[in-house]
Amino acid sequence: MRLVARLIVTVIGNGVALAAANRFVPGFAIVTEPLQSFVMLALILTALNVFVKPVLKLLLGPIIVLTLGLALIALNAVVLKLLDILSGDLTIQTIQALFFASLIVGAVNTVFHLARKS
Repeated sequence: MRLVARLIVTVIGNGVALAAANRFVPGFAIVTEPLQSFVMLALILTALNVFVKPVLKLLLGPIIVLTLGLALIALNAVVLKLLDILSGDLTIQTIQALFFASLIVGAVNTVFHLARKS
């Protein structure tokens, strides 16, 4: 039961992060605005974070250590770009939009992760 609750909180956090990036980052646009679109994007992002991101962290571990964790921003950007490729509802137009959106998504996910721990 705890796993299901953690996944639900993670999906909600990803939805909030995508909504924040959509609101504050020019060039990052969710094409359709209904709640169903945010939920689908949040589910896909959660699946990418659960299945793809750990593999990429394992492969890029030495680079993450050498850059003192700054490579995690690039890793978040790769995951967001994969989300852009997999979903037709999301459009990321520039590298700057991808970078700032990955910062926002990473920050919101960190806050939700810390809130879930306490």
